[in-house]
Amino acid sequence: MASARFSLSRSLHPILKRPHFSSYPSCPRFAPKVLLKSHPCPLWSSSFSLCLQTYHRSTSPYLYSSSFSSCSSLSPPSMASSVSVGDNIESNPLLQDFDFPPFDVVEAKHVRPGIRALLKKLESDLDELEKTVEPSWPKLVEPLEKIVDRLTVVWGMVNHLKAVKDTAELRAAIEEVQPEKVKFQLRLGQSKPIYNAFKAIKESSDWHSLSEARKRIVDTQIKEAVLNGVSLEDDKREQFNKIEQELERLAHKFSENVLDATKKFEKLITDKKEIDGLPATALGLAAQSAVSKGHENATAENGPWMITLDAPSFISVMQHACNRDLREEVYRAYITRASSGDLDNTPIINQILKLRLEKAKLLNYNNYAEVSMATKMATVDKAEELLEKLRSASWNAAVQDVEDLKSYSKSQGAPEADNLSHWDMSFWSERLRESKYDINEEELRPYFSFSKVMDGLFNLAKILFGIDIEPADGLAPVWNNDVRFYCVKDSSGSPIAYFYFDPYSRPSEKREGAWMDEVVSRSRVLSRNGTASRLPIAHMVCNQTPPFGDKPSLMTFREVETVFHEFGHALQHMLTKQDEGLVAGIRGIEWDAVELPSQFMENWCYHRDTLMSIAKHYQTGESLPEEVYLKLLAARTFRAGSLSLRQIKFASLDLELHTKYIPDGSESIYDVDQRVSKKTQVIPPLPEDRFLCVFNHIFAGGYAAGYYSYKWAEVLSADAFSAFEDAGLEDTKAVKETGHKFRETILALGGGKAPLEVFVEFRGREPSPEALLRHNGLLPATA
Repeated sequence: MASARFSLSRSLHPILKRPHFSSYPSCPRFAPKVLLKSHPCPLWSSSFSLCLQTYHRSTSPYLYSSSFSSCSSLSPPSMASSVSVGDNIESNPLLQDFDFPPFDVVEAKHVRPGIRALLKKLESDLDELEKTVEPSWPKLVEPLEKIVDRLTVVWGMVNHLKAVKDTAELRAAIEEVQPEKVKFQLRLGQSKPIYNAFKAIKESSDWHSLSEARKRIVDTQIKEAVLNGVSLEDDKREQFNKIEQELERLAHKFSENVLDATKKFEKLITDKKEIDGLPATALGLAAQSAVSKGHENATAENGPWMITLDAPSFISVMQHACNRDLREEVYRAYITRASSGDLDNTPIINQILKLRLEKAKLLNYNNYAEVSMATKMATVDKAEELLEKLRSASWNAAVQDVEDLKSYSKSQGAPEADNLSHWDMSFWSERLRESKYDINEEELRPYFSFSKVMDGLFNLAKILFGIDIEPADGLAPVWNNDVRFYCVKDSSGSPIAYFYFDPYSRPSEKREGAWMDEVVSRSRVLSRNGTASRLPIAHMVCNQTPPFGDKPSLMTFREVETVFHEFGHALQHMLTKQDEGLVAGIRGIEWDAVELPSQFMENWCYHRDTLMSIAKHYQTGESLPEEVYLKLLAARTFRAGSLSLRQIKFASLDLELHTKYIPDGSESIYDVDQRVSKKTQVIPPLPEDRFLCVFNHIFAGGYAAGYYSYKWAEVLSADAFSAFEDAGLEDTKAVKETGHKFRETILALGGGKAPLEVFVEFRGREPSPEALLRHNGLLPATA
């Protein structure tokens, strides 16, 4: 299939993802959302977004000791429990030296004094660096990494708490100090002494003797400095900085409006007939929501029931509610969130697009997409070429999907069969799936209890990558009692990483979606003892169905896939062998390659041995019947054309808005949405659809002109998994050998090597889209 291969060979290098030095936020965000980068998962389903967060990266100096000999031997930092909670700088938990962040005691009152004191210290450190800088690693890169890391870790803590434990007080505190943080990031990103020192390294006689990782760091820092405005004249730099400040503020406001608009909708139902069709888990969740809103006697059986726009509630209504009027009401509320009144994101979107274009022009680019692509594998043309190739391969299958729904609903006597609307698609898709494959997602839930799924996932990691994952609850402070903490050990039993997992939906305080982010990264420079590198810590966040009554958390298969996805991100962060902190783990990896390990891990949900190890009935312990597994496998390509087009629509719309769209021109953003949808959606969106108003990924999450990355990386991940298929999925020895090779390349090398080179080192050739089309059952369409 060499002819089907397409070139991914544009290697760039982002290290500190754009100083939006934004303390790289947390969500997978790699970008301008708030600080670091976090890795959110894509907008999965055809009617909702399951993963909406941003990417975020971290760096921190005094963070954590890497010399632990066992996971349980390190007692939790005493500081976490003894800190007093005043404005006293000495006792401010954000400023303490800690092994694990004191998430349990950080409050809104600590943010203003803590961040300001931190910035003052970092300003002093930067002054000193600029005075003493020399073009050498010890005099340039090491002190720079310490500055960046400290800000990343501390701001990352605050930003993470905003995502998982949101309060009005915390929002206000962050909003107040955010401009000061951005101002420092801009000063750091535009430092001419630092920029000139990196250029001097590049031009020195020692350049050729540097390791590949160090060359990547230097190249990336030079590129990022230019993209941060270091070369601009004073007046243009001042304009650039104003734009950056405003973009940061708008991104925060955008995501807050989405959260508030989602929380705002509540529909109390007292007549059970109105929610006929909802499964027991959904009724339990709706009763639980009602209890939280003051209806303390609510029960799953007798109600009342509270319907919300939080993903578990919304999805269950769309898929299972027989009441078509209810589906329509909830659907219309969902697609018009954050599009009116005080929470209207329309003017924010317009201003973001206008400012991004202004920024691009200042940097001598034609549009913002070119700025975004400057630190990615792809170019605009390459991304559009791939999207069109996948669109044409998916179109006929998607048209057939709609025809199948019409035919099936007509056979069931549905009056709406000849005129299916958006609120009918998920409902009839589920009925057709049940009919065609005899699979009911709700009936599968008892086989996917949270504890069994995690046990199976960790066992898979042991087989593939030779690691052991052990519970370490109590070792690190957590922000909620449901949060789990784990230690990762290598084959010798030595700890190599840690991670938090916050699995359950909490709509009153936690943002929607699923994401992974770093807490701290692996680093030689930030070692506690001067010998062993500091160990990486990650956190994974999901919004799956919580336990109810005496039932554990029983997961849908999609929720299982989401956990595997986020764990893939975490593995790349935790299993890195890169000691240069600026390119360790997920840092410095081109954005369009970063979804490779996450999407790769999803494939294992369909692997017989893996699935059978997690699919045990939570009451009887019986395994998922073999015939059900085969049906699940067959159903994998169900509506694959439609789901593929959905992702292509998001990616195409994103690129269109950041290449050809003219702010304040003759076309509105919603006109562009409708125009793009004609080519990418068999049933165009309703005229009043305002999905863009909740598109966190591109307006608040670092995926601007980058949403195509999901499809780009999906090609890489499917091809990577096909290496295991070629080796033989039933051959344990071959699977372990291939897993070891995957660990030593894709997971180990971090941003220290160009992602195309890393892929070729693993696969032995450049990537091909054949495996992706084959997995999706779309290959015949390209013949």
